[in-house]
Amino acid sequence: MEVTRNIILFRKLVQQLLPALLLLFVTVNIQAQPPVKAFVVKNGHMYITLSKSLPQVSLDSFIVKYDLQELDLKTFLKTNRPDSLLKLGWQVQLNNGELLVLSKSMQPVEKINDPVDKIMFSLKTYLGLNGTANKEPMYGYNRFIRKYPFAVKDSLVTFFLRNNKKQERVMLAGTFNNWNPDAFAMRQVDSGWVAVVKLGAGKHYYKFIVDGKWTIDTDNRIVENDGEGNDNSVYYKTNIVFALAGNTQAKKMMVAGSFNNWNPGEIALERTTYGWEKPVYLAPGTHTYRFIADGRWFADPANQERFPNEMNEYNSVKTVGDPYLFSLKGYTAAKKVILMGSFNQWRNFELPMKKTSSGWELPYVLGHGNYEYIYEVDGKKIADPATGKEWPNQVLVIAPNQTFRLKGYDNAKSVYLAGDFNNWSPNSFPMKRVGDEWMIQQHLAPGKHVYKFVVDGKWIVDPANKLREPNEFHEENSVIWMKE
Repeated sequence: MEVTRNIILFRKLVQQLLPALLLLFVTVNIQAQPPVKAFVVKNGHMYITLSKSLPQVSLDSFIVKYDLQELDLKTFLKTNRPDSLLKLGWQVQLNNGELLVLSKSMQPVEKINDPVDKIMFSLKTYLGLNGTANKEPMYGYNRFIRKYPFAVKDSLVTFFLRNNKKQERVMLAGTFNNWNPDAFAMRQVDSGWVAVVKLGAGKHYYKFIVDGKWTIDTDNRIVENDGEGNDNSVYYKTNIVFALAGNTQAKKMMVAGSFNNWNPGEIALERTTYGWEKPVYLAPGTHTYRFIADGRWFADPANQERFPNEMNEYNSVKTVGDPYLFSLKGYTAAKKVILMGSFNQWRNFELPMKKTSSGWELPYVLGHGNYEYIYEVDGKKIADPATGKEWPNQVLVIAPNQTFRLKGYDNAKSVYLAGDFNNWSPNSFPMKRVGDEWMIQQHLAPGKHVYKFVVDGKWIVDPANKLREPNEFHEENSVIWMKE
């Protein structure tokens, strides 16, 4: 109860201080990157921030780029008279000799009539304290009703809106075109409307715009809210087909694997002329799976890529992406070397390495992320002689995109980074001393992340980051947002 009460009080305080915090953040940005010209969408409001020192040509391009002529910003900057802005529903949050900050309440996109608002809504960026995390999906598959899945040829996807024959104009907007309502006009056919879009494998959000009205795809079972009151349809451009020949006597065929936590009742294969199949999107990495025919589990008979499992049987394997070569020098007299890590739930029987003339190696496909691993030689966990890193674990970062820095702490003996992106491991991701600061690179998926530094065993928040939130220990975690 105490934790809940504190969280409620903290949230109330954040809501009260949000305008001041926003302006503080803007001020920090201005100092770091003047002159500023930007807008953000946050907590149900849109914000425009302009430096008074912005060159005229930059201001003109900003207005044209976002179709803001109606706001008459140039006249306001000359006269400081906000009449036209107030009529359009904008508020002046800050107006001094250096900076202009405007804000406007934002409705769900379906209720926005102003095309300027729609464009601005579509170009939102993450800024601050709250919001919806948008983690990279591990897997996904489409679930349409009353119509076939969108046709795919090579990388071209044909979006299809059924019926609506009496409508005059239908557009397609989504994450693939920054929600631009004028980018993709759909073509009318005998049974509805179609538009062909080039897409990469993965998860995509979309909506139809029927005679100016934004609508989800009512024939698509997958609808997600963006956290700001807007429902969007979801389409997965798949990259894997689970296929099984024969077994036509089975009443139901399912597939389950490491990607869906081995849930046996989720993904059903569909009957084909030769057996069963199901297109699925799988994120980059290594995935194990098995088929389930009327409750009977078995490996894919057509796939020779297999890993042993805990039942002394085998799981089939599918990979997406390029392999990373794990290599252990020496230990040529050993009988067995096993690779185990956070990427395979530390299974000490799944990944036997192959002996070479100088040691052991194993290529293994990993997606972007931060991993821990260790080698087990003849049943004993060892330090890695190549890196010098001793137990508990070695670490591996694939596709780092964020550098964490901690200034000072000159006399600290060890500094580690721990957060939700590396399973809060307190002593596995060491920061290196570079100049007057400690540094480490990590891979962060888009969305919100929380973290702390561990200095000589003491957990501290990032003193350079003012974005924080309470945790279950009556303390605070630092917060960082990664843009898509």
